[in-house]
Amino acid sequence: MKAATWQSWVLLAIGCVSLPFLARAALANTPATAPAVIVFENGLPAGLPPLPSLGETMQRDPRTGLALNGFDPVAYHLEGRPIAGQPEHELIQGGIVWRFASAANLAAFRDAPGIYAPAFAGFDPTGVADGVAVDSDPSRFAVVGSRLFLFRSDENRRRFLQDRSLLGAAEARWSTVLRTVAR
Repeated sequence: MKAATWQSWVLLAIGCVSLPFLARAALANTPATAPAVIVFENGLPAGLPPLPSLGETMQRDPRTGLALNGFDPVAYHLEGRPIAGQPEHELIQGGIVWRFASAANLAAFRDAPGIYAPAFAGFDPTGVADGVAVDSDPSRFAVVGSRLFLFRSDENRRRFLQDRSLLGAAEARWSTVLRTVAR
């Protein structure tokens, strides 16, 4: 080993060993009038939804926290297409932020979320039928009966609509797949 590399490793080790002692000494010398730490409600700044709970399953955008990437879940049923929800028509339910195109759609969802929320917590039903949780694309959807299904690809959507046995397989495997979803 080169001398320079060996010396770097030794300095790093000394730094790692001495860091806790230096931190403890610095804290011991902190004046009693140090500014207080501001604690927000639920550990978050005001206005943000609470952190996900252990029982949460609905798929949401990890960057924004929005369900369905901000599309209105009621619009799929009423308009037959995804419509972007508006920040002024927002509802936090079960730790998930839902957006709606109108106050009427928000009220409809609030009164009957089981009707408007996507089946299988928004995961692709063809993936669930195969025994895995597969993320979906909210722009690829189908409303079958009164249920909203989201798909990862157009091929998965076509396959699901052509093979009705996939719905039964997905329903049979959903409880097992649900246990694998990181919550």
